[in-house]
Amino acid sequence: MKQSLRIVFAGTPDFAKVHLQAIINSHHKIVGVYTQPDRPAGRGRQLQCSPVKELAIKHEIHVFQPESLKHATSQQELALLNPDIIVVVAYGLILPEKVLRIPQYGCINVHASLLPAWRGAAPVQRAIMAGDSESGITIMQMDKGLDTGDMLHKAKVSVSQDDTTATLAEKLSVAGGPALLTVLDEIVAGTTHPESQDAKQATYAHKITKEEGRINWSFSAEQISCHVRGLNPWPVAWSTLQGEVIRCWEVSLQKQNSIQHPPGTIIQADKSGLVVACKDGVVILDTVQLPGKRKIKAVDLLNSHHKLFIPGAVFE
Repeated sequence: MKQSLRIVFAGTPDFAKVHLQAIINSHHKIVGVYTQPDRPAGRGRQLQCSPVKELAIKHEIHVFQPESLKHATSQQELALLNPDIIVVVAYGLILPEKVLRIPQYGCINVHASLLPAWRGAAPVQRAIMAGDSESGITIMQMDKGLDTGDMLHKAKVSVSQDDTTATLAEKLSVAGGPALLTVLDEIVAGTTHPESQDAKQATYAHKITKEEGRINWSFSAEQISCHVRGLNPWPVAWSTLQGEVIRCWEVSLQKQNSIQHPPGTIIQADKSGLVVACKDGVVILDTVQLPGKRKIKAVDLLNSHHKLFIPGAVFE
């Protein structure tokens, strides 16, 4: 019979929830779940708990939601759980060195990139925005640095030209669950093979901001596509047209010479599509959203808003 680990799990979004479920389904024991405090969400701004908390409650697992783990009382509370290991997946809080030293086997992190590429807060978004053709999961032993610890396991995932942050995150979560269980069993068996990271190869995935959503029409069609897909589903790429903010959820590329049109110019707006000039060709706006409205296929919007999308008008 395989040895069971006493695990404290720390995570917050859906991506983390998948990994928590994988452990729940395994022979290991979850002795506590840490997740971000409930936050206001939606138009009503009502408090909403995280996907990880929802799953933990469903399985009657004790949930902890400290604002920080820097305080001695929070650290003592965690230590009383007597975990063999802490598994961290997109938690959102920094674990102080004192916390890292609490479990017998330390703390491991499931990171959504092939380290040392895309250390930091937004590895999935940055990989797509950079046009990477490959991503993956890295499970690492945590240290005091930011995603700098020794790598214990990698699982590669291909990035398609249609992937958004949402679809790539789903691919990564599917790969991450089995990888995590493999590492946990290797830790128990003492068969892990830690590999140090080459800091010279490191890239940093800065946190995404809403301001980054603005589309630069002077970019190439491929760059704009990567930008739009990387910011879907949040914060969503956008541009302004005649004073209106147009959110762009989906675009497609088309080989067409648009040198005679300034970047951002609407070349065509009819049943064939909403075609906009960029640096080296055109992009077709497939799904867009007007202020206060639901997202909609652009061709379905043209009839009711034809005065807004006039050929020759320019996105700013």
